[in-house]
Amino acid sequence: MSGSPGKTGYGLRWNNWNLLLLVPLVMLITPLVNFDGPRLLGMPFFYWSQFAFVIVGVLCVWVVYVKTRDEPVSRGKADKLSVDDLDEGDVK
Repeated sequence: MSGSPGKTGYGLRWNNWNLLLLVPLVMLITPLVNFDGPRLLGMPFFYWSQFAFVIVGVLCVWVVYVKTRDEPVSRGKADKLSVDDLDEGDVK
């Protein structure tokens, strides 16, 4: 996208809402959910908690998307390297 005023573009942005994306990673800590009980519909806790974490993960991503979609991308920062510095074939 061009730098047209009034339009948002794609890019790297930081927002505190992004911390919410860490919540679904809790399911990767297996000792927290590695239990047989309580059972739900005959399934051990480990299995039905994995299903629940899928729903929680989708909700977290949706909330972060909704809260951050209208924020502008900062494009005012200058690049630290020029094209010549990145060119490995250039012998100085």
